Amino acid sequence: MTTEELIKEVDFNKGDGLVPCIVQDADNNEVLMMAYMNKESLQKTIETGTTWFWSRSRSEFWNKGATSGHFQYVKSIAVDCDGDTLLVKVDQVGAACHTGSRTCFYRELTTE
Repeated sequence: MTTEELIKEVDFNKGDGLVPCIVQDADNNEVLMMAYMNKESLQKTIETGTTWFWSRSRSEFWNKGATSGHFQYVKSIAVDCDGDTLLVKVDQVGAACHTGSRTCFYRELTTE
């Protein structure tokens, strides 16, 4: 799939211009984080090879790792069957979570 084909598959209208983006480790498939992308941040991600997101609280773009040095180098991007969620597989440098944890999903409820 080409860049143009991928972008056309994404339905940015469903979420007022934003789609959830799940970020996963390309080597072990660990889910690292979830953030939001708009069309421009998806294009920036494709162009630069590092992840760019849209901050809903600050209303601005942010490049993961620009402040912390914990960059995410993109290996692949997939869009789900409904066209409203992205899955980005990355090589993660350092922690993905702003708390310093490798993943944002470090709090877990186990049921048995």
